[in-house]
Amino acid sequence: MLRFHIYDVFTTTPFTGNPLAIVEGADDLSIAQMQTLARQFNLSETIFVQRPDDPAHSAKVRIFFPTAEIPFAGHPTIGCALHLAGDSSDTITLKEQAGLVPVTITRDSGTALAEFSAPRLPVRHAPTPPHAMIAAALCIRPARIGPHDPGVWQGGPAFLYVPVTDADTLAAARPLEPAWSELMSAAQVDSAYLYTTTPEGIRARMFSPGAGIPEDPATGSASALLAGQLLANGALQDGTATLHLQQGVEMGRPSTLRLSVDVAEGALTAIRVAGSAVKIAEGEIRIP
Repeated sequence: MLRFHIYDVFTTTPFTGNPLAIVEGADDLSIAQMQTLARQFNLSETIFVQRPDDPAHSAKVRIFFPTAEIPFAGHPTIGCALHLAGDSSDTITLKEQAGLVPVTITRDSGTALAEFSAPRLPVRHAPTPPHAMIAAALCIRPARIGPHDPGVWQGGPAFLYVPVTDADTLAAARPLEPAWSELMSAAQVDSAYLYTTTPEGIRARMFSPGAGIPEDPATGSASALLAGQLLANGALQDGTATLHLQQGVEMGRPSTLRLSVDVAEGALTAIRVAGSAVKIAEGEIRIP
């Protein structure tokens, strides 16, 4: 039997945020076994904890969608780091497929906050599909795309970024086939991240039905790569910007993320994403 833990991530309120399964003692599991377990949990991501190759690191981890392994993801990184840290305030270093991910743990009035540095800075991934194609795939009008230009960005995972003009348009959006699959093929991704600006900050939704995630309550990796999209559209200046993001509101699982971006001479130099987590359950599961 394997020990597992369930956390709600990017929240301090149980039964909100993004659920995560953490499976310990995964050193001897094959990729097929890990994929089977991820499909059994059927959460947006499951993270498997293994002994580190380098004793200076906290753990080596593998992260899976219900349908495939991914090189890096934000909410598994946050949740796993907080789990491994326990009651301490420390730096947790996770070796992920995308590279080393240092996570700094701080505490304020008993609430733990984990902040990771993105292992890769975003780069352009593919040409941006036309507005009409994007609008048809998301059931919105082309005029509601903006004021930023959409873009496709990669930094481990890859996402199509779709800015929309207001929160009502964001709430009304939904993937529609066959236009959705045509859009994903054109953008060379399997996920779209929609966002708009509100008085509270940035509000977002992320759809990835082809990866087994109809909608994700919080997407740390997409939040990190959003920095590339914002910089390309003139929304970031030299210096450090701290942005507050909300996601999962339309699903009834509100999540809160903090995005910090360093820019020097018009270029990204560092990206950090922070959030909290709360433990929901633990137990044992059979080895497939």
